[in-house]
Amino acid sequence: KPGPREIIHRGQERIARVLADVAENQKLSDAVASVQRQIGAMQLPPGYYIRFGGEEERRQDSFERLQFALILALILVYMVMASLFESLMHPFVIMFTMPLGAIGVIWAFYLTGQTLNLMGYIGIIMLAGIVVNNAIVLVDYINYLRRDMGQEMNEAIVHAGCRRLRPILMTTLTTVMGLLPLALGFGEGAEIRAPMAVAVIGGMLSSTVLTLVIIPIVYAAFEDAIAAVKRALGALGVGKWVPEQQET
Repeated sequence: KPGPREIIHRGQERIARVLADVAENQKLSDAVASVQRQIGAMQLPPGYYIRFGGEEERRQDSFERLQFALILALILVYMVMASLFESLMHPFVIMFTMPLGAIGVIWAFYLTGQTLNLMGYIGIIMLAGIVVNNAIVLVDYINYLRRDMGQEMNEAIVHAGCRRLRPILMTTLTTVMGLLPLALGFGEGAEIRAPMAVAVIGGMLSSTVLTLVIIPIVYAAFEDAIAAVKRALGALGVGKWVPEQQET
C-alpha cells in the first residue's frame, strides 16, 4: 500500500509542505494574494488549515517587529518634545503631522506603483522623526511670539506662518532632492531601496503643505478649548480658593 515518503510534525501536529517559487517579475505580496484567493475558494476538510511559511512567514514576522519599532518611535518623539516644550498639549498638536504624512505615503506608493515592503516600512519609521520638524519650527515660533513678544494668538499664528514658510520649504526641498536619486532607482539594487525613499518623499511633501494649514488650525482649536475650560473652572470657583489669614 503506498504511503508518504516522509512524515513531518510541527508543534506535535502532522503537516504537509507544498513548495512554490515566485515568478521572475512577480512580487511576493502579489503571489501570496493570488494563492489566498485560490485557498478561499477551497473546501477544507474538518481539522485542516493552511498557513504560509518560508519567505512570507519571515516577512510577516519582520512587519510585526517594525510595527513595534514604529510605536516606540512615536512614544520617544512625544516624550522628547514634551520635555523640551514643557507642555503636554503642544507636542500633541505637533503629532498631528503624522497622519498628514501618512496621506502622502499612500499617494506616493499609489502613483509610483510601489508596494509596502520592509524598506517602505523603514521609511515610514524614519518619517516619525523627520515629519515633525516643520511643525516644531512653526509651533515653537508661535509660542515665542506669544510669550516673549506679547502678540495675540491669531496674530502670532499668521506672523509665524509668514516668517517660517521659507525655512520649512528649504528643509523639505533639501530632503526631497537628497532622496530623489534613490527613489528613481539609480544604481545596482536601488529598486529594493526605492520604497524607503518614496515613503519619505511622499510623507514630507504632503506634511509640509498640510502642516502650514492644518497645524495652525489645530493649535488655535486646542488653545481655545483650554481657555474655555479655564473660564468654566473659574466660573465655578475652582482653583481660586485661598485660605483666609488668621487675625493676629
